[in-house]
Amino acid sequence: MDFSSNDIRNVAIAGHSQTGKTTLLEQLLRTAGVIDKAATVESGKTVSSSSQEEALRRISIYSYLTHLERKGKLVNIWDTPGASDFTGEVISAFRSSEAALLLVDSRSGAQVETVKLWRDLDRRSKPRMVFLNRPDDARGNVMAAAQDLHDKFNVEICQVTIPMGSGPSYKGVIDVLHGKAYFKDGAGDGEPQAVPSEYEDACKTARGILMGSAAEGDDDLLVKFIDEGELTDEEILSGLKAAFAANKVVPCFCGDPLHGSGLVPLLDFIADVCPSPLESLERAVNSDGTEVAVKFQPEGTFGALVVKTAGDQFSGKLSYLKIISGSLSADSNATNLNGGKAEKIGKLYRTQGKKLEEIKKATAGDICVVAKLSAATGDTLSTDAQSLPYKPLRRPEPVYSLAISCAEKKNELKVNEELAKVSESDRTVTFQFNPETRQNVLSGMGELQLQIIMDRIQAATGIQVQTAVPRVAYRETVQRKEVAEYTHKKQTGGHGQYAKVQLSVEALSRGEGYKFNNAVFGGAIPKNFIPGVEKGVRQAMESGVLAGYPVVDISVTVLDGKHHPVDSSDLAFQIAAKTALSEAMRKAGPLLLEPVMNLSVWAETKYIGDIMSDLSTRRGRILGQEAIGSGIEEIRAQVPQSELLRYAIDLRSITSSTGSFETSFDHYDPVSGKLADKIVEESKAMAKDA
Repeated sequence: MDFSSNDIRNVAIAGHSQTGKTTLLEQLLRTAGVIDKAATVESGKTVSSSSQEEALRRISIYSYLTHLERKGKLVNIWDTPGASDFTGEVISAFRSSEAALLLVDSRSGAQVETVKLWRDLDRRSKPRMVFLNRPDDARGNVMAAAQDLHDKFNVEICQVTIPMGSGPSYKGVIDVLHGKAYFKDGAGDGEPQAVPSEYEDACKTARGILMGSAAEGDDDLLVKFIDEGELTDEEILSGLKAAFAANKVVPCFCGDPLHGSGLVPLLDFIADVCPSPLESLERAVNSDGTEVAVKFQPEGTFGALVVKTAGDQFSGKLSYLKIISGSLSADSNATNLNGGKAEKIGKLYRTQGKKLEEIKKATAGDICVVAKLSAATGDTLSTDAQSLPYKPLRRPEPVYSLAISCAEKKNELKVNEELAKVSESDRTVTFQFNPETRQNVLSGMGELQLQIIMDRIQAATGIQVQTAVPRVAYRETVQRKEVAEYTHKKQTGGHGQYAKVQLSVEALSRGEGYKFNNAVFGGAIPKNFIPGVEKGVRQAMESGVLAGYPVVDISVTVLDGKHHPVDSSDLAFQIAAKTALSEAMRKAGPLLLEPVMNLSVWAETKYIGDIMSDLSTRRGRILGQEAIGSGIEEIRAQVPQSELLRYAIDLRSITSSTGSFETSFDHYDPVSGKLADKIVEESKAMAKDA
């Protein structure tokens, strides 16, 4: 069956680990008639989370795309991992969805990852719903969890469903929008019934809040609600649709997905209220880097963003395409705008987890899958080679890195090729050679993510890979102004080489980088040789005089020099300038600099003391601390990068695996004393072994 863009709904399910996302999706598919029976996560046979790695670790590692039909709408649903190590899977799902469904445990309210996901959705201005799980648990409290979300995020929470009872007395949910009760039975939600008398007051109160939220979406409805205090079901639905698409309200649901309870109202809401792609905007990028808003267009030139790539043992590489404009048919052609390479589109698929279902055509707003493309995650495909590429997926800063090597050098090329493929498909992973430390470095979002990657590659290649903590890329600078000169003189048969350069070096403020000044008068150094002088200066800056690290934050001024009408050359002035700068730096108090990172840590209050104590041992400087509700606090600090190389492991140990953090580079700071001496010694030993 073909669906128009207006009849497509794309939703990403996300939440903290162990909140029941995979169970919820499994039961949604059963409720919609896609599967006959919902499998348990423990069985390893759910539609999503079906890989051997996930079954072994009993966690979700990858995002899976499923689909169902509801009320004439095609609903594409992503199931995403909860662990921060796999945030790249969440980024792909959020980018390709018009709405998100956050799963929250009603026993604990918003947790660390909930806070991070909420902030990510705020950055995207993405509408979101909340499903409060486990009302049947003795510790579950739907109303308290909803209030916690309201307080923590300062948002308008409107409860579309409310529970009937709690803990062992939980009976089902009330659909506030339609005034119907759904009692749970052995197979999930029973037939809709009248609201029991004991819950009429609670339903009336919730409906009043729902009407107020709906009025936020339409000025005329707001006037009517203020004047009359009442809206019809149709008016509530219309107002909610507008308010939700504008991200003014957060609809809240509750239920017991493990037993299929509370899912019918959720599915109906997604079909009736969630925005279609036509109500959303994408972003394209001009050649100068500026962004421009782009509407989804069912007509016109085909254009799509590759939101995810994955491997399949039978079909090879799979590319998940979010179509932005036009439509895509099987057996067609397109151009990869990120490099200009032609792409052959063979068969088109929709996915039900890992199962591929062949389709003939997909239109704007839909998410389809194509096999065996060369395109990478974040690339743009189009039938118009002159179209603007879409904004690539956000790449978060890695928080954990490993230096990769092989016992036998001949195997490194094969391993490097495999790791390059991983970084191409997962934009949270980088793999590159660091020329300063002379190491191949694999970086990602956590120890678990990189360990899974390494296990997979070793299993595929049979090659034993060695890992180590990466070396830090330090920098060098100077402390005071000094002058030095050098004369390069070499006589050979024919023309000789001659150049004399006098220059000064002095420190710049941290972060200023490099300045080059020409103060030569009277033609002592002809103007045509000045570029050669600067080239020699830059060559000298590639390797400092202390430990061979690049030089930053210096100003170099060429003061004087001398040339020979026959023997002077550009190369001679390069050599003279390079040596002169090295001699000037030795006299100017060379100083070692280390990278300092911005660090944000999210953890429960009970761990804050241990975290701050640990940061002080890492030479960290605390910048601030903020309580963000539900017993979760954020610590902001600046810490030397060398102290954070294993922080992903150490924070997990301190917080019993509940803490989370992000880093970003801020500046370089001086290193002195025994620590500097140790770094210099290690650098010299490394150079000797190279």
